[in-house]
Amino acid sequence: MSFGEYKEGINYKVLDERTMRGSAGIMLLLAIVAFINGFILRDFVVIPYISGFLALNFIIGVFFSSKFAPTIFISQLVVKKQTPFYIGAIQKRFAWGLGLVLSTTIFILSLFLLQDITFFDPVCLLCLICIALLYLETAFGICVGCKLYNLAIKLKLIDAPEEKPNCMGDSCDTK
Repeated sequence: MSFGEYKEGINYKVLDERTMRGSAGIMLLLAIVAFINGFILRDFVVIPYISGFLALNFIIGVFFSSKFAPTIFISQLVVKKQTPFYIGAIQKRFAWGLGLVLSTTIFILSLFLLQDITFFDPVCLLCLICIALLYLETAFGICVGCKLYNLAIKLKLIDAPEEKPNCMGDSCDTK
């Protein structure tokens, strides 16, 4: 079970930010396809498949190994010749846990959507939230889940890590 890995000279697990942004871009593309099919073309059949795939992607990444999550694997192939930019894995794992909750909720609600159109509003809203979060990550490198992780530390809901992990653009402060 590994989300991230240790690199020489760094005292905490890290991930390559370029790979993570690529992974977010792949998930954003899939989320947009689901949204367009479901809420513009009114063909809801694709939503459970895409949200189920995203939930499975998050499950593999969070509970087994980030290396084997399909979107990370594909992203690693695309950015393999680029110099890695290492960021802390602990806050990304927290963010992926939130992504797991969001995608699983969309998956479960979308199964009901196929039976009853009254579930349109919550699934549509959750899809838009997912798209917005993925867009912020992909386009601007803003990890909202990472910001929530740091807020949880400041509110003393979770313990601060012993070593402050690096965030994209040094945007987080866990002390």
